[in-house]
Amino acid sequence: MGGISEFILSHPFWGWMAVGAVFLAVEVVSGSGWLLWPAGSAAITAVASLLIPLNTAEAIALFGVLTIITTYVGRRYLVGHRTDAPNLNNPLQRLVGHRGEAVAPFDGEDGRVFVDGKEWSAQLDGPGPVAAGAKLEVLEVLDGARLKVRAA
Repeated sequence: MGGISEFILSHPFWGWMAVGAVFLAVEVVSGSGWLLWPAGSAAITAVASLLIPLNTAEAIALFGVLTIITTYVGRRYLVGHRTDAPNLNNPLQRLVGHRGEAVAPFDGEDGRVFVDGKEWSAQLDGPGPVAAGAKLEVLEVLDGARLKVRAA
């Protein structure tokens, strides 16, 4: 173990890069978004240790200050895309509101509709009949992959 600590003390760049790599690896596993900033701060501290002769206490202080600044700035100004859509990961629910067309004439209230590049089983909501090629709008997704549609 003495060889590793001697190496890190004589080459602080690699020690700080290792610290940054550990933070980055934990961030990748957790996906929290919080550990990205300390990882970047460790990388900046590594580069600073190459350009400026820093002792261990100064490097740790620089890392701490950079972590606080980058975390604040990153969380405050680099806000990711957030959505309140409850069905973000459900592709079927995202069909609601899309428009398509009847593949063939509806038989009563049952038929098939072409929406979003795919053909779907559909149930008509409202008065019929619906001819082939008629424009339809998806109202909701029924049990499984059946769509409730109305004339658009």
